[in-house]
Amino acid sequence: MSTPTVARPAGATPARPAGVVAVVAHRKKTFGGGLDELRSTLVAAGVGTLLWYEVPKSRKAPKKVRKALDKGAELILVWGGDGMVQRCADTLAGSDVPMGILPAGTANLFATNLGIPADLPEAVRIALHGRRRRLDLGRLNGEHFAVMAGAGFDGDLIREADRKLKGRLGRVAYVWTGLRHVRGECVRTRIRVDGADWFDGDASCVLFGNVGTITGGIPAFDDARPDDGALEIGVSTASGAVDWARTLSRMAAGRSDESPFVRITRGRKVTVRFAEPKTYELDGGARTTARRLKVKAVPAALTVCCPEPAG
Repeated sequence: MSTPTVARPAGATPARPAGVVAVVAHRKKTFGGGLDELRSTLVAAGVGTLLWYEVPKSRKAPKKVRKALDKGAELILVWGGDGMVQRCADTLAGSDVPMGILPAGTANLFATNLGIPADLPEAVRIALHGRRRRLDLGRLNGEHFAVMAGAGFDGDLIREADRKLKGRLGRVAYVWTGLRHVRGECVRTRIRVDGADWFDGDASCVLFGNVGTITGGIPAFDDARPDDGALEIGVSTASGAVDWARTLSRMAAGRSDESPFVRITRGRKVTVRFAEPKTYELDGGARTTARRLKVKAVPAALTVCCPEPAG
């Protein structure tokens, strides 16, 4: 299956996109001049056949992505934030159809980590003419994630986050909500990484990172790369507001590995067992509770339209 246009040298006029392009949009998200501007931009760019789907919630997106694929889409443009991207990436994982990200959400961490700007014309240009990169995804209990997943304090924090507060304050809302609701409940946690025991003790949070900057805009994993075939794994033993304030401040300063309450390693397959059920989340979207997590890196699972490397 062909892809609509490849990147051209600087200064060259991009070829007209050919083929079938699908837009899967969260209609409540705003970006640039909105969806009307997006449609006009794509028509002006010469898109051959445009499929258009709008959804009221990100969990409605997978059905539309599958419908677009059934209709022969050669490029899927995703309009929304990390939750929308995660739902679409989960559906596209393992296919050869590239995803173009139009970062219209409150949090756009996958786009930010990849260098996709919050500028609609430029994001569209990258989607139509940018470099196609095969990137890794993580998979937790059967569902893929692009940025991070976590359980414990992280899952509770996201579940408790007030959407209106998040809309006003963005990443600050996560820290604020966390410190308001923190109970520091540590539970017995056992973690095996690539078949070997790594952690056995009381923990309040377990994180899995595919990229460096995670939920809340916190640079938690300095060495994470979305194309190295591995995930970063972090566990926190912080308990109570004072411990978590110290931990979050070090993470925000990019010094996670210096915290006495944090351990970090890297691996491909991880199994986590909790003594009691814990809420888990994927890319900022809370799921259910579980006592066991099965996590793995899925190398080169998704093709994403990215900017050309600098220089």
